[in-house]
Parts: sequence; structure tokens; C-alpha cells
Amino acid sequence: MSHSARLADYRTALSTPGARMPVITALLARLPVAMVGLSLLLYVQRMTGSFATAGLVSAGVLTGVAVGSVVQGRVMDRLGPTRPLIATSALFGVAVVAGVLAIERHASTLVMVGLAVAIGMTQPTVGSASRALWTRLLPPGSARMAAYTYEAISMEVFFILGPAIAGLLIVAPWPGTGVVAGSVAMLLGGVGFALSPAVRQQRGGDPTESHVGLLGALSSPGMRTVALAAFGFGLTIGFIEVAVPAAATHAGHAPYGGLMLALCSVSSVIFGILYAARPWPRPLGLRMPVLLAGFALLIAPLAIPSGLLGLALLLLVTGLLITPQATAHSAALEQVAPRGTVTEAFGWVITSVTFGLAIGQSTSGALVEQAGTGAAFLASSLAGLVIAGLVWARRHTVAPAAAVQQPAQEDLLPAAA
Repeated sequence: MSHSARLADYRTALSTPGARMPVITALLARLPVAMVGLSLLLYVQRMTGSFATAGLVSAGVLTGVAVGSVVQGRVMDRLGPTRPLIATSALFGVAVVAGVLAIERHASTLVMVGLAVAIGMTQPTVGSASRALWTRLLPPGSARMAAYTYEAISMEVFFILGPAIAGLLIVAPWPGTGVVAGSVAMLLGGVGFALSPAVRQQRGGDPTESHVGLLGALSSPGMRTVALAAFGFGLTIGFIEVAVPAAATHAGHAPYGGLMLALCSVSSVIFGILYAARPWPRPLGLRMPVLLAGFALLIAPLAIPSGLLGLALLLLVTGLLITPQATAHSAALEQVAPRGTVTEAFGWVITSVTFGLAIGQSTSGALVEQAGTGAAFLASSLAGLVIAGLVWARRHTVAPAAAVQQPAQEDLLPAAA
């Protein structure tokens, strides 16, 4: 069954024994998640004068993150999170130093893109490890649901702060300041999280116990459904992230683009807390397609010409269903992730969202240039509805009964969530 979360549950989750240090260090590691890639893009553009090269480097980071999230998650499920996080943090530091040197020395685009992929792949995936930790610290119930909502909200907040900080640091005397500052924060947070007592106590599972084969977590039909829902979520947002700044630029107020996107995040955080208290629909197999379809329908009115003020107000409404979707994806993993794959499973969610964002952003950019921002918003809405329909058709794979066949990793979890 699905659990609701009250305000008291957030206090219970965040004050549970062993949670304080992982929570604090995870915050430090997450802050640069949306900052490093943008800082790198701005840095490359300043040094090369080419938005095309900068865009390729940014795409390289996204590709690396998409691959690295799954690989790191699978390794952490086998070995526990401490050793993999320390190792990837070290490799991340090396990749960032190499990337900065390549940019400073005006290396070829191919070299810079290759190093960008390495930077993305080695970013310590503290988000996946943090999400998995809650299943160790808390029993199934409303407090764990509050923890999942907190995870989604903290990411949403940092997707507001990260780009804002990157935009401020690009005007520093050295344009690479944002890349270095974000990378240092990620390194300190990743290592601090890995060395916290509660995380060090986590042990990896028996690699033979789940029999999931090369597909890993995706061997579960329900996991593939959650990944599809996460892809649709990222795809629809990807369209918006390009179309909104384009609309602001066309209106002659380019700086407003980022602020207007932040409006989505503000309403998302507020409504996310309220929604967690009374989530609907209760069955997660229904909740994911309903939330995605509702989000897609809220995007459609953005295509109506209404000026920047009207667009801003509509974005406030559109943002209401962002955090509830992210929370639903986390909660659904308990019902669908095969035994021993909980960290990798969340990595697949990150990967799916990342690929969705990349495809949405690239497609939206082409539509904006060819047909205007209205077409991009309509395409986002249509894509969301189509994928919501596919998720709806697969809703039976996320039924609680699936948890009996594919139990989750932790002993704390019952056979049916």
C-alpha cells in the first residue's frame, strides 16, 4: 500500500539516529548537480567563443551522468556505497582537473567532449546512495515516504540554486571558477557521505542472490515501467527548459527566462509537501500515469500567447506536479526493484530522466527555431500524454503483488509494500 507523509514525519525521518551526517553531506554533494554542467558549458563558451562546442561538451556531461548513475549504482549494490563513492570521487577530481587543463590549453572539441563524458560518469552518485540509505534507517511507512519527498524537494531546490550560482560565478575574474567550486563541493560532500557511520555500516548484497543477469534492475517489468515514467517526466521538462527561456528572449527580456523556470520549482516544492500528506491515486501503478498525464495537460496552456506575466502564472500552476512525480518514482522502486538492486534501480531513474531531458531539450530547440515556442509547449504536452498512456498500459507491472515476486533488497522491507 502507499503511505502519506505529515509534517511530523519529516522531523522523524531527518532526526532518526544515524541520519544527520548523511543528510548534511548529501546536501553538499547535491548542490552542484545542476551547477557543474552549466558552469562547464559557460566556461567552454567563454574560452572558445562557440555555443556549438559548449553544447557538445554539455551533452557529454549528460551522457556520462546517464551511464555512470547505473554503473555506480550496480557496484554499490554489490560492495556497499563507501568504497565506490570514494573511488569515483577521486576519479571525478582527476577528470575535472584534466578537463580544466584541456579547456585552458584550447584542446580539440573531441578531447573536451571525451573529458566531459568522464566528468559526468565519475560524478559520485550520492543521490542514489542517499535514497537507498533510507530503506536501512527507516521501516516502511509514512516517515520513509516523507524521506522520499524530502529527497525530491532537496533536488528541486538545488536545481534552482545551482544554475543561479553558476550564473553568478561566470562573471568572476576566471570563468572556470564555477566548475572548480562546484566540483570541490561535490567531492567534499561525496567523501563525507561515504565516510559517515550509517553509510559505512551498509554492506553489499550477494551478487548471486537476485539472478537478474546483465539487465540488472531492468530485468523487472515493473522497473521498466518506472523507467518509462521517469523518461516521460524528463522529456516533458526538457521541452519546457528550452521553450521558456526562448519565450523570454523573444519578448526582449532574456534574463527573465531562468527566473520563470524557478517559478515551477517554487510551486513544486510547496505542493510536493502538501501532496505527500494525501497522495492520490493510492496505487502507484495508477499514480505514475495519472501524474504524468496531469502534468502534460497543465503544459498545454503554456502554448497560448499570454505575455510573460501570463506565462509566469501558468508556470506556477504547471510546477505543481513536478515533485509528486519524483516522489512516486522513488516509492515505486520498493515494489518493483529486484532483490539486491535498490541503488542501481534509482540510478536507472536518474538515467531515464537524463535521457528524457536531453531529447526534450534538443527537440525543443529545433521546434523553437522552426515553429516557435508554442509548438514546443504543445509537443511537450503531446509527448507526455503518449508516454502516460504507455505507462497506464503497463500499470499492472507495478501492482503490490510484483513485490512478492521481486522483493526489494533490504530486510526491513516486507514482501508487499
